Amino acid sequence: QVQLAESGGGLVQAGGSLRLSCVASGSIFSLSVMGWYRQAPGKQREFVSVKYRDGTTHYADSVKGRFTISRDNANNTVHLQMNSLKPEDTGVYFCSVIDSVGAKWSTYWGQGTQVTVST
Repeated sequence: QVQLAESGGGLVQAGGSLRLSCVASGSIFSLSVMGWYRQAPGKQREFVSVKYRDGTTHYADSVKGRFTISRDNANNTVHLQMNSLKPEDTGVYFCSVIDSVGAKWSTYWGQGTQVTVST
């Protein structure tokens, strides 16, 4: 089992910045993918960004150019730097990782951290 601990959420004015962090612990084999999803009130959870162990990175179109994902493989940590925040970025942000060993892949989710962007 892998446990995820998120931090860094909060309340910020539009145009501001926040940095989210997620630390993975437990029985880790190889964190093939680390990333972030978010869920706004009344909406489904949506993809934000992921970073593969080999460095490949993907972003949702809505955050490209504003958010930057990074990971520290030595410390099993992934960060999400969020700049130029907009009210529509408000939601609960969830860290998600895929741990893999051989052909077995397991997905884990954090409990989420609230991000609120005010006008």
